Amino acid sequence: MATEIKVPTLGESVSEATIGKWFKKVGDAIAADEPLVELETDKVTVEVPAPAAGTLVEITVKEGETVGVGALLGTIGAGAGAPATKPEAVAQASAPTAASTVKEAAAQSNQVAGEGPIEARTMPPAPSAAKLLAESNIAVDQVSGSGKRGQVLKGDVLDAIAKGAPSQPVETPKVPAAPRAPSAEGDAVREERVRMTKLRQTIARRLKDAQSTAAMLTTFNEVDMKAVMDLRARYKDIFEKKHGVKLGFMGFFTKAVTHALKEIPAVNAEIDGTDIIYKNYAHIGVAVGTDKGLVVPVVRNADAMSIAEIEKEIGRLGIAARDGKLSVADMQGGTFTISNGGVYGSLMSTPILNAPQSGILGMHKIQERPMVVGGQIVIRPMMYLALSYDHRIVDGKEAVTFLVRVKESLEDPERLVLDL
Repeated sequence: MATEIKVPTLGESVSEATIGKWFKKVGDAIAADEPLVELETDKVTVEVPAPAAGTLVEITVKEGETVGVGALLGTIGAGAGAPATKPEAVAQASAPTAASTVKEAAAQSNQVAGEGPIEARTMPPAPSAAKLLAESNIAVDQVSGSGKRGQVLKGDVLDAIAKGAPSQPVETPKVPAAPRAPSAEGDAVREERVRMTKLRQTIARRLKDAQSTAAMLTTFNEVDMKAVMDLRARYKDIFEKKHGVKLGFMGFFTKAVTHALKEIPAVNAEIDGTDIIYKNYAHIGVAVGTDKGLVVPVVRNADAMSIAEIEKEIGRLGIAARDGKLSVADMQGGTFTISNGGVYGSLMSTPILNAPQSGILGMHKIQERPMVVGGQIVIRPMMYLALSYDHRIVDGKEAVTFLVRVKESLEDPERLVLDL
């Protein structure tokens, strides 16, 4: 008996995914729960396990195509190592449905390509391809389809765009993006074109939307890290022995942020139409760089956690992010974000908001600098802090006060313990 492979539930607000990579090909033997295919969503990459053991007899969706929750991805046949279903048999089994689809499409449009019986004509483009064709203003007959019976897939449209497929004239054309200048003949052979992952496309879109929507502004300050560094050096061994996790800087910064958010609630709010939604809790997003792009897992209810609990959760999320094991639930609900560019050596930056949040704190490299303390010039480990905020909801006074409160907590970490 055949077992269907379907797109699993991907989490709240996630309704579609792109096929990133098939780990098996038709005819391969499959063990139960073995990873079969990688799905790229707007937030995370998800591996779909085999629902049963057997042989992969059909792959219905190719790499690069977009599918919805519950969509059929393929079929597993009984018996490990059993021969794959012959393509002719699969084509015959699916012919009535496919023919019906083509007939319906032909009734609505005269753009069905080819001659002869309607069953032999080209199928309409895949939904993801049709959407991209419309967005790119390209006619379907200008793209060669590589799918079943010539169906145009999303990857075919991307290839056509890369090759410079001409756009159709429209009455109100959108302002096109600047075309890519052709590479020199000697350079073209040394270039590599790689499709952007779903995650990278989402990162690009969200960051640009944040710049276009929010009235974003950044304010700066600097913090003397000596007190935190001394406290960490004094207790790190005892801390690790008791809690089983290293004492880093993120626990102090997260706790300092939650204290400041209580005093300046606008930095922990978001705009919804003409309303402001104030969050009486602190779910702190921690930006993590991975080989697939930037992800922001969330430490939930950080305001109610100790520094040890925060460090444990950040450690768990960091490992899951690097191993590609983050769940959608790990990524949702953040109210404020912390980004640590200092681990890569950044001295100063202006972080971009993680919409719809109204604030993001940028940490940077700790660098020894001469400072005046009590009328004397001394060497101190200093760090620049940057707070980017949405000026539509956060006033300059509130932004500066928030950053000063974070600075005060870090320069006098006993305040964190005493909740001052």
